[in-house]
Amino acid sequence: MSKRLDGRIALITGASRGIGAAVAKKYADEGAHVILAARTVSGLEEVDDYVKQIGGQSTIVPINLLEYDKIDQLGGVIAERFGKLDILVGNAGILGQLAPVDHTDPKVWEKTIAMNLTVNFRLIRSFAPLLNQSQAGRAIFVTSGIVDIESPFWGAYSASKAALNDLVRTYAAEIKKSKVRANIIDPGILRTQMRAEAMPGEKPQSVPAPEVVTERFVQLALANFDENGKIFKGQ
Repeated sequence: MSKRLDGRIALITGASRGIGAAVAKKYADEGAHVILAARTVSGLEEVDDYVKQIGGQSTIVPINLLEYDKIDQLGGVIAERFGKLDILVGNAGILGQLAPVDHTDPKVWEKTIAMNLTVNFRLIRSFAPLLNQSQAGRAIFVTSGIVDIESPFWGAYSASKAALNDLVRTYAAEIKKSKVRANIIDPGILRTQMRAEAMPGEKPQSVPAPEVVTERFVQLALANFDENGKIFKGQ
């Protein structure tokens, strides 16, 4: 029986835990060869073990995405090994600092913008040629509903995600006549480490696990999915 992502090559950033790990496992379940990118090797190995247990295919890439040249190098490695990339999931991100705008540490601001925005720009820059080599390249990025509400103290994070939305929509407009599609997922409130950092008093079991949004990530990765430049709710 064929699976929905059979034969497709998928790169997932932030794949060592949370949403990224859940999406990677789901993609592997659906037949994709998953390229697992993150800094935490132990987490990557756990996902890799799962993929091997189900008879799937995976490649571990320990990487600090803030070392931008490493993103370019990864593009070259994937080009040499696979000649294409079918699915790019830009999931890695950080919370930064919850503080009034005028009390935000400039170094924290810069790192938050770098991780949540600039890294995704560099991913697009490095992997757009490989997505173009796919018969149906799909780029998926992760935003937050925080950008649509009044959110005191979330300045750096909210600004980075709002800018990411505009970046992806711009890229989508530029590729609308190609075979590549770029979209955004707002996963909603989930049981992740970032959520625990932001809401330390919240009971983890009171919010859904990341697995509840993985079906949406599969839908946006399908070769016959033709929407472009849109934001989709994960739940």
